[in-house]
Amino acid sequence: MNILFSGPLRKTLSAALLACSLSAVTISTTQAAEIEMSFQNLLQQERAWARLQSKSLKVGDITWSYSEGGQAGKPIIVLIHGLAGSRDNWNRVAQALTANYHVIIPDLPASGETQVPKDFDYSVPNMTEKLRRFMEAANLTGPAHIAGHSLGGSVAMLYAGQYPFETKSLFLINAAGVYRSATTSYLKDPNQIRNMVVSKKGDFNFLMQQAMYAPPFIPKEIAQAQERMMIGQAEQTKKMVDQVIALNKLYTPDSFALLTKSIDAPTLILWGKQDKIINVEVASELKSLLKNAQPPVILDKVGHMPILEADQLVVQQYLPFLNQTQAAKPTTAPSP
Repeated sequence: MNILFSGPLRKTLSAALLACSLSAVTISTTQAAEIEMSFQNLLQQERAWARLQSKSLKVGDITWSYSEGGQAGKPIIVLIHGLAGSRDNWNRVAQALTANYHVIIPDLPASGETQVPKDFDYSVPNMTEKLRRFMEAANLTGPAHIAGHSLGGSVAMLYAGQYPFETKSLFLINAAGVYRSATTSYLKDPNQIRNMVVSKKGDFNFLMQQAMYAPPFIPKEIAQAQERMMIGQAEQTKKMVDQVIALNKLYTPDSFALLTKSIDAPTLILWGKQDKIINVEVASELKSLLKNAQPPVILDKVGHMPILEADQLVVQQYLPFLNQTQAAKPTTAPSP
């Protein structure tokens, strides 16, 4: 949350959107409700600062929660968050986009406020297909710029592969996948990602050290509110983690390479050099697989969360890329 605050405090509050539990302080039910209300107010303020509105849309058995900003009719950008994240992870990046683009940021199933049935299939292919149905129901017609962080990068790649004529460009930030070069990847050690699920107090320090290069201080009240929300979603998050791990069974490095090689969209790849979850060597591997990828952008002293750790550097890379792809001649679908 960076609205109405400056400098380090803005980064401190925005980082609280990533995760958390902080302390074992006991608070009353009334105090908890007051903290939760304050936390939600801060989220609403940050969305307003980014010129985003909170909306919901029921599509089939899913009630999507999403943020929308910019004017209808302008080029569409869809921003997809990562595992255990939420649409609010993108607020600081979105603030630089809403003036010239129609920005859509959904809470993925099992995240944020999007509601799904108990037996929901959290696999990446199913989430990708459901995302497409959401976009159709929201009347988001025409090719869209698709950006994905971490697990959202997997969804973005599958979307671009399955819906090439609905994808104007692709922006991959520390994107998950089934890679050959990921020697420190969660796919090599499933417990690495399971241990990052916030399910009890005391998980915070490990999560922050894994996800960020230099984790900032987070005010106790903000962390407690975020902690309770994430603990409440722990069961769904664990199911999604199991599906992420199952990617290693669904795809081999060879079959994943076939998927990425089928993607035609112009692609920008960005990585935090000190990513401890999906190592930076993956960026070069992705570049070698994608047809129209630019040389990867590697940010030094940044971990797995560039959209929170270095949002302005992300924006500095993304805006010129968007301008370039918008000016490119559109690809037309084949005649039926």
